[in-house]
This record gives sequence, structure tokens and C-alpha cells, in this order.
Amino acid sequence: MLLLSWWGAIVLSFLDSTVFFVIPFGNDALLIYLVARHPANFWLYPLLMTTGSFLGAWLTYWIGRKAGEKELPRLVSQRHIERMKRRVKDAGGVAFAITAALPPPFPLTPFVLTCGALEVNRTRFFVLFVLMRVIRFGVEAIFARIYGARVLDFLQSGIVETIVIALVVVSVVATVFSGVMLWQRTRVPAARPA
Repeated sequence: MLLLSWWGAIVLSFLDSTVFFVIPFGNDALLIYLVARHPANFWLYPLLMTTGSFLGAWLTYWIGRKAGEKELPRLVSQRHIERMKRRVKDAGGVAFAITAALPPPFPLTPFVLTCGALEVNRTRFFVLFVLMRVIRFGVEAIFARIYGARVLDFLQSGIVETIVIALVVVSVVATVFSGVMLWQRTRVPAARPA
């Protein structure tokens, strides 16, 4: 219940944009819930979610930049790297920043890590990233403002409660799996005996 507040919007969107957590549809559900509960502040919540998302993406970009292109395979699966490298070379960070508008299950974190590792222009990347996040969250907030009462009725139904529990379980499992995979990829290989 503590996350169902304005600061919860910042915290959840921050966590969702980092390499450490996986929270499918968490931002979207919280934004819709907050706007439906407080329709007069429908303009505020997209800005808060964008702020948290920007901070999480900045941390992820920084991790990618520190890792560099050579260490990128330890953070992102090899099959995604080549495709992302081609896109970065073709469109720079523009294509990746625009992906910030795409909803789940689009894997945003690997793209942000790759842009950091390939040292894509930070200013251009994050200006577009923030713009796309404001658009995405803003559109969701407008719909939640229009359909707020019906949304709240639906959100308080038993089926949504079951879905939320399932998403929490998926988030925990995915976060643990992601953490294990990241830990395995970043471990220093043990020295082989002579």
C-alpha cells in the first residue's frame, strides 16, 4: 500500500528502469490507479513516473558505459547485441530512446545498457528518452482520467486481484532470474589449473 502514492510512482518507475528489477506492467498499472483515484492530478503522475524512469535509465546507461562494448556480453545476451549494435550504428541513440514509448514486454533495459556501452550521445538519448516517456505516460494518464471511475471498479474486482498476484509472482521470479543471470555473466572466471 505504501507504493500507492506519488513517491511510490517515482520509486517503482526507477526500479523498473534499472537492470536489477523486472516489473511487467507495474508502471502502467500504478499510473492508471493513481490517476483514477486522484483525477485532478492526472498531469502530475506522468511527470513523476518519467522522473523515476529517467533516473533508473541513467543508472542503467552508466552501468553500460562503465562496462563498455567489450564487457557488454556479460550484461546482455549475445543474440541481442549484434542486432542492437546495427541499430545504434544506423540510427544512433534515436531509435533506442524512441523505444521508451513502447509498453511491456518490450525489453528496454538491454537497449539502454547497449547505448551506454556504445557511448551513444547522452544528451540526445536522454532528451528523446524523457520525451517518449512523457508521451507514453501522458497518454495513459489521459485515458485513466477519462475512464477513471470504470477503471477503479475494474481494479477492485476479484479478477484483477488475481492478475496482480500473478504479476507480482512473475516479477519476483523474473527479478531473481535476471539477478542470477547477471551474476553468472559478471563473475570473474576461475583460473584454470596448469
